[in-house]
Amino acid sequence: MSAIDRLSRELGRLPGVGTKTALRLTYHLLKGRKGDVRRLARTLEEVAARVHPCPRCGNYCEAELCPVCEDPSRDQGVICVVEEAYEVGAIDRAGHYRGQFHVLGGRLSPLDGIGPESLDIDGLLERIDGSGGETTEVILATNASVEGEATAVYLEGLLRARSVRVTRLARGIPVGADLEYVDGTTIAEALAGRREM
Repeated sequence: MSAIDRLSRELGRLPGVGTKTALRLTYHLLKGRKGDVRRLARTLEEVAARVHPCPRCGNYCEAELCPVCEDPSRDQGVICVVEEAYEVGAIDRAGHYRGQFHVLGGRLSPLDGIGPESLDIDGLLERIDGSGGETTEVILATNASVEGEATAVYLEGLLRARSVRVTRLARGIPVGADLEYVDGTTIAEALAGRREM
């Protein structure tokens, strides 16, 4: 197999990158300056060598703990559970959440062979149990997919036995959306989650 084919195959393993896109990326890199390609290769090697999951929450970091876990000003009593590490940044950038995070590393998907043992559920339970009652709330911020909902329901069952408040992110109509174009399930969830004005 040629070097071009190997690079294209590796790029094609990235999420959201199909065969054609992988081939276009490969030729884009080949067309560019050699120095750019070498810098990209060095950066990839550096990331592989230096970045690791935070031992407490699972977010990616270069230090002993991630910046969120190291920040003493964050609320230690609230843990927001997300499926993947990139969701930590999405929630944190919004600027309204100042608690802790816990990354599961995926979501339950029995058809894909992903059961509870494949996720960092034990780490979450150990954090709560080891907090000496300091953890008062767990926010389940899994995605609104069938698998995300199943994961949230499974976690809720485990967490209720630990006397912590379990909440879920609100679901509903996005800001700026026209009701005419919103699907029925989203409208139903918005009605169920309505609040006083």
